[in-house]
Amino acid sequence: MSNPRPFTEFTLEKVHDEGAVNASIRWVITEKDGSENYALRVIELAAHGNTPHHTHWFEHQNYVIEGEGTVTIGDDTFAVKAGDVIFVPGDVQHQYRNTGDGPLKFLCGIPQPWIKEARAELGED
Repeated sequence: MSNPRPFTEFTLEKVHDEGAVNASIRWVITEKDGSENYALRVIELAAHGNTPHHTHWFEHQNYVIEGEGTVTIGDDTFAVKAGDVIFVPGDVQHQYRNTGDGPLKFLCGIPQPWIKEARAELGED
């Protein structure tokens, strides 16, 4: 268990994935905090930045903290703003874009890596 603290106290790391533009990430809850099943991140996109257009095995649960932008999930693009909740299924291409002049910040919950290994052992992957 970790003590409550502002997310801004966590290290802001640049996202180096191909296709990412002005994107950063803060890992705010991880296995280091005792979280066995899920990790929580804060994704920050500077003005007109974006995440890569990418796909991976796991789903996301997202909550927009600040700003405005779009999220593309598969072939659909949706406007998003502070207060919105977004579910991104696994194995579906997706991308966030900041359409505003200020930062777009959102929470992103994902499963810990061991879950993929367990699913593979069960033949679910």
